[in-house]
Amino acid sequence: MTINYRELKRRFELDGADRTVAHLSEALQERHLSADDFSLRDLAESLVPDGRQWVRMLDPRAGGNVSLMESTEGIDVTAFLNITGQVIYSKILEAYTQEAFVISKLVQTVPTRMDGEKIPGVSRLDAEIDEVGPGMPYPHLGFGEDFIETPSTSKRGFIVPVTKEAIFFDRTHLVLSRAAEVGEILGLNKEKRLLDLVVGVTNNYKSNGTNFNTYYTSGPWVNALAANELEDWTNVDAAEQLFAEILDPHTGEPVLVRGTTVLVMPAYRHAAHRVFNAAEITYAASGLSTTTTAANPLGNYRVEESRLAYRRIVASGVAAADAKKWWFMGDFRKAFAYMENWPITVTQAPLNSEADFNNDVVLRFKASERGAAAVLNPRYVVKCTG
Repeated sequence: MTINYRELKRRFELDGADRTVAHLSEALQERHLSADDFSLRDLAESLVPDGRQWVRMLDPRAGGNVSLMESTEGIDVTAFLNITGQVIYSKILEAYTQEAFVISKLVQTVPTRMDGEKIPGVSRLDAEIDEVGPGMPYPHLGFGEDFIETPSTSKRGFIVPVTKEAIFFDRTHLVLSRAAEVGEILGLNKEKRLLDLVVGVTNNYKSNGTNFNTYYTSGPWVNALAANELEDWTNVDAAEQLFAEILDPHTGEPVLVRGTTVLVMPAYRHAAHRVFNAAEITYAASGLSTTTTAANPLGNYRVEESRLAYRRIVASGVAAADAKKWWFMGDFRKAFAYMENWPITVTQAPLNSEADFNNDVVLRFKASERGAAAVLNPRYVVKCTG
């Protein structure tokens, strides 16, 4: 979409700074406008009183050797700064939440104000329910302490500078490219930390003071199955049988889990869609001449693929030929979480800083996020290898 800056300037003069900023911000949020539709120079000329003169003052040939403090003295640049901040934030967020970051969208985000958290729970001491006779009191259900501990959170971030040259020569594309790179790096780092937990490269599940791995082939629970390459519905059935055998460690009762999502490597993307989206399946028992054809019962699964997951598995030391056969099934939102102190946030540095004088940096925007990837309950996911 092309912005009519003459009309923008007229609306700015009629509606004022606050309404103009709110209108443009809303257009960005609702994607009626994108960050690439804007021009830093045109914004400055439209939203700063005597904007063209102000932009010219950024040129040393026109007296641009003055500092930003002197060039903005008595001039309200608030609207320009606010919209520029929204444009940069929009570009950072777009890169931070891109479609390639599959796991970041599959797991739940848990807001927290703590640097590592002890999440309490309760475990039933007695699952038996006695019959309550007429006029008799109801029994009390006993509860025992149960808790998990999540890892310490960490902060990550970068600064996006906007120089005098970026405004004067209208290098908007360069500024937005830097903003997109910041968002992509932060989003990629978060995705990799989550993936390392999902594929089992790192393990931070700590329950009742004891550290556990995410996946076991034997032990406290069994949620890893070898030699189960995804070829047809029988491999899915084998994974489902693991879920059926997982028990609550406190009561001995079955854990009420059901796989809802399947994560595969790129090499098995088409195989997975064939398995889960086939209209019919055919079954022939060994030694029997009868063949049964039935509707495919696997249509309720959501299938996702991740190139990043494959690369994390290979980076952990697994041979590429084996890594491409790995696949996961479960309820990822119940199994994993991103413990988030604050989401991706963009803040603006105060005006008239030393960076203006030393580096001709007119504006600076800092993007940061803080959180940690955590395993909440590994019993909700099954790992299968080829």
